[in-house]
Amino acid sequence: MAEARIIVLEGDETGQELLDQALRVLDPDVTKVDVELEHYDLSLDNRRKTNNDVVHAAARAMKEARFGIKAATITPEGKDDVGSPNRLLREGIDGKVIIRTGRRIPGVTPIAGVHFPISVVRMAVGDAYGAEQWRETEDGDEIAFRTERISRNVCTAVAEYSFRTASKIHARVYGGPKWTVSPVYEGMLKEEMDAAAERYPDVPYQPVLIDATYAGLISGAADAPLVIPSLNRDGDCLSDFVLPLFGSIAGAESTLLAFDDDYQLTAVMAEAPHGTAPALLGKNIANPMAMIMAVAALLHYMAELGVAPQADLASRAVYEAVLEATASGVRTPDLSGHATTSEFTDEVISRTRTKIDIWSSLGSTV
Repeated sequence: MAEARIIVLEGDETGQELLDQALRVLDPDVTKVDVELEHYDLSLDNRRKTNNDVVHAAARAMKEARFGIKAATITPEGKDDVGSPNRLLREGIDGKVIIRTGRRIPGVTPIAGVHFPISVVRMAVGDAYGAEQWRETEDGDEIAFRTERISRNVCTAVAEYSFRTASKIHARVYGGPKWTVSPVYEGMLKEEMDAAAERYPDVPYQPVLIDATYAGLISGAADAPLVIPSLNRDGDCLSDFVLPLFGSIAGAESTLLAFDDDYQLTAVMAEAPHGTAPALLGKNIANPMAMIMAVAALLHYMAELGVAPQADLASRAVYEAVLEATASGVRTPDLSGHATTSEFTDEVISRTRTKIDIWSSLGSTV
C-alpha cells in the first residue's frame, strides 16, 4: 500500500516547537506506519510575505491528501493584517465540525469531580467567525454591528456527528445553544439536534441552554460521558473551559473534520487546542501532550478511511503511551511535574515502541 500523505502546517513560537516533538512520534521508525510528509510554512512572517497564499495552497494540498497536522499560529490583532489562518483552512477543506474531548489524565486530580470524558462538537465555520463588522454613529453614540450566519448543512453535521460520537462512546448528548433567546438563528442548531435525536433514539438526549450547560458541568451534570453540540463561538469557549477541568488545556487534541453529502469523512486536520505560548518559547517546558495526541488522532482516522489500516494499533499505542507516561509521574510543569518537553516525548516514544513490539510479537499487525 502506498504511503499516506500528510500535510504538515508549520506555525509560530512554542507551537512550532511542539509540532517538532509530535513529528518525532509520527516517525515511521516509531509507529511502523509509512507516511509522506509535505511541509507548508504558516508562520506569521510567511503568511504576511505571501499575503496568505501559502495558507490557501496548504488548504488545497490538505483537501487532496485528506490528512493534515497543524502547529499553533499567531493571529495578529490588526484588522488590515493577514488574520487567522484557521478560518481559511477550515473553509478551504470544507471543514464542518471541530471535536475536542477532555478526558481524565492519570495521576492528575480533575476539577469539580469531573471524571468522565466530555466531547465538545462545534461548528468549524460561520457564526461569529468571518462575520462582517462595522460601526455607525447614532444620536451621538457609537454603535457596532456584526452580521453572523450559520447554515442548515453545518448544523446538521454538528448534530449528526454529536449523536454518532455519543452512540460510539455510550455518552449522553447534553447542552445546546441559547435557542429560547434566538429561536431563528440559534434555534436552527436546536432543530437539527432534535431531528438527530429522532434518528438515534437509543442515545440519551438532554438539551440544555448554553448558560445552564456551563453551570451543569461544574455541578454534577458530568456524571457520565457527555457530548456537547455547539455553535462555533460557544464551542470555542466551551472547549477552553472543559479541557482545563481535567488538568490542562494541553491535555487533549483538536480535530477538524470535513464530510461529503452523506456525512462520511473526507478530510481531517489535527492540532493542539491551545495557542503559541510565547512565554514558554525556547524553555523546553511546554506540555506536548495535545500535539502528540493529535498524531494519535490522525493515525486513527488514517485507519478509518482505509489509507493505512494498521495505523489504528499505532494510534492506540500513542494514546496509551501518553496517558501511561503521566500516570507514572512523567509530567511537565503545568501538571505539577518536572519533565521537560523533550523528556516527555522521549518517554512516549519509548513506550510506543515497546507496545508495538510486544503487540507484534503476539501476532498483531502494525
